[in-house]
Amino acid sequence: MMLVLSRKAGESILIGDDIWVMVVEIQGDRVRLGIQAPKKVQVHREEVARAIERAARHADNGTIAVGREQGDAAENYDGPENPPVAEANRCPSC
Repeated sequence: MMLVLSRKAGESILIGDDIWVMVVEIQGDRVRLGIQAPKKVQVHREEVARAIERAARHADNGTIAVGREQGDAAENYDGPENPPVAEANRCPSC
């Protein structure tokens, strides 16, 4: 089951007691999210998480992934995006 919420730019949701997700900006069909979570919580875009999972499977099998599979989202990975969040927009507990 998936909870679906509507939020406007500048509005947030809280997951548990310590994970905040804020809609930072909306431009056309793109939404920029700001996520604040404890360091122990890994936060990845789906395609990056899948690439990490695939690399771990290769390591477990003792194989080395020499090339990328066609359509592999990791080839489009351009590094982490850490949009600046104005001090006033930070979560109250951070």
